[in-house]
Amino acid sequence: MTNARKPRAAVTSASGGLDRLKHWVAGSAILLGGAIWAGQALGEAHEEVTVSHGYTNFGELMYGPDAVLDYVNPDAPKGGEIAVWAQGTFDSFNLSTRKGVAAALSTIGYESILTTTADDPYGAYCYLCTTIEYPESRDWVIFNLRDDVTFWDGTTMDAEDIKFTFELYLEQGITEYREVYSRFIDNVEVLDDYKIRFTFTEDAPRRDVVSWVGGTSAFSKDWFEETETRLDESSTEPFMATGAYQLESADFGRQIIYAKNPDWWGADLPMNTGRNNFDRVRVEYFADSSAAFEGFKSGAYTFRNENSSIQWATGYDFPAVQNGWVTVAELPDGSIGTGQGFVFNLNRERWQDPQVRDAINLMVNFEWMNESLFYGIYARPESFWDNSDLKAVGTPSDGELAILQPLVDEGLLPDSILTDEARMPYVSETSDRPLDRANLRRASAMLEEAGWLPGEDGVRRKDGQTLDLVFLQFSPQFDRIVNPIIENLQRLGVNARLERVDTSQFVERSRAGDFDIMNGSLGQDYEPGRQLSQFFGSEAADDSSRNPMRLKSPAVDRIIDVIVGAETLEDLTTSTQALDRVLRAEGFWIPQWQKDVHTVAYYNSLQHPEDMPPLALGEIDFWWYDADRAAELEAAGAFQ
Repeated sequence: MTNARKPRAAVTSASGGLDRLKHWVAGSAILLGGAIWAGQALGEAHEEVTVSHGYTNFGELMYGPDAVLDYVNPDAPKGGEIAVWAQGTFDSFNLSTRKGVAAALSTIGYESILTTTADDPYGAYCYLCTTIEYPESRDWVIFNLRDDVTFWDGTTMDAEDIKFTFELYLEQGITEYREVYSRFIDNVEVLDDYKIRFTFTEDAPRRDVVSWVGGTSAFSKDWFEETETRLDESSTEPFMATGAYQLESADFGRQIIYAKNPDWWGADLPMNTGRNNFDRVRVEYFADSSAAFEGFKSGAYTFRNENSSIQWATGYDFPAVQNGWVTVAELPDGSIGTGQGFVFNLNRERWQDPQVRDAINLMVNFEWMNESLFYGIYARPESFWDNSDLKAVGTPSDGELAILQPLVDEGLLPDSILTDEARMPYVSETSDRPLDRANLRRASAMLEEAGWLPGEDGVRRKDGQTLDLVFLQFSPQFDRIVNPIIENLQRLGVNARLERVDTSQFVERSRAGDFDIMNGSLGQDYEPGRQLSQFFGSEAADDSSRNPMRLKSPAVDRIIDVIVGAETLEDLTTSTQALDRVLRAEGFWIPQWQKDVHTVAYYNSLQHPEDMPPLALGEIDFWWYDADRAAELEAAGAFQ
């Protein structure tokens, strides 16, 4: 299945693809159907300026001004509560620092200038603005901000707050962000109280620039200055923002409650119709998934997105399900795959040898796992753009070859990348037992060729050093998956073991690069751009939370530049396919598992639209609370 849309008639284009990890908050937007001359608006000669309520690089925007989203229930009642769970603990509400462990949903109340929807993969829509203005060159963009946006404390948001927030990220944001983006901005000007202009450098990627600055959140400048809060330090409360939900209470390590702001400025926006329906969002913390599942069974929280195949297959027969209090459902998921897998730390010398990585890879028997551990509910990831046209398939197309050939000629890629089919995960011929002996023999030959020879004790050594491999994990749920892999590796002569640490240690060690192999989710978006440098680029590899494998590849860097420069959907698709092909050939990633549905369970006090959008589950965004059903559940004793 693919959600990629082909371009329609040519329109003035602009960049969509905002960060879809943010909660889905949308504003009204559409091209206004006309352009004005920049000479008329800004005193600059002969450059046509588009004035618009929305922005897309490709085709047309899905929604017009004052539109209600297609997938919401416009009559959804307001009120009640949704309760979810999180694992481990937390000591901060700041996701923008390496310090501390951020709380679940810590950005729930943050809103940005532009936003996206759950059904338009390329569109970006005005939210904190009414319109945007930009020339064909994309040398600058002006946002005409709304004059009715207020922070939680009742003060008005204006252009100075946007300028302050943007510059705060460039000054105090995480290193990988500052290193990639700081060179792309030339100037930020407050033109009046509700008008702000961003001017870009010559090197700034023109397809990215509007969505980049349009993704700026709105934080209160006065609040930051009064509290002396820093973006690069942990914070025991969220930053002063504008969103529907704000922190009501926090019992650190146990519970968080976010409550609807009764004076929220955006309640009556047409594109907020049927959204932000709950009065409260509660997060219950548990030490591990097993404890959390027991809590769900007793009604300690009301919504669970199940990620354990064994629990999904065997666990949902408890009394609350039998009594009809809990709905168990598979809801469609049309988004790009998560790219979930084990990733090697390429900063460690032994994992820099692709033969050694491949040998380890061969010891992961997905076919046995899926049949014996996962009850056949998973497929294996094949690409960083699964479920889209951006995925590389077969041998390279002519367009891909035009990108790859110069890199081969310069010795940056092997000749085989031009003729081989896109790399697929290793397949085991034996699904009835964990160890595939044929793959064991292949892996053994690879290690011997790489100089890792077995000693009398069966452990492989090179230059007197044993071949050690430690799986860094924080969830006990992975023990049953990792331990059979470890046994296979030990049969190969690898001194493998599992090290399970608590959540805070895991976060700290992964940030510091203190691991051999760990879990990573590297799935991407429908409109890749300069953010790829944070995931796969060399310049921020040693200090990037999004590039856990520390990949440094001149060929990858060059292809990212081609993607950033792509001006048509066809060029973007072709160059992304080339990147996907090269990334998979690098072999730093051992694909794990994925599914194309959301496996969810929820108490029937919660309801969702019948026709779900493809790009978001949206349980906090556009689900709602049924007070009558909740009262029935309460009377029946569903919640203990």
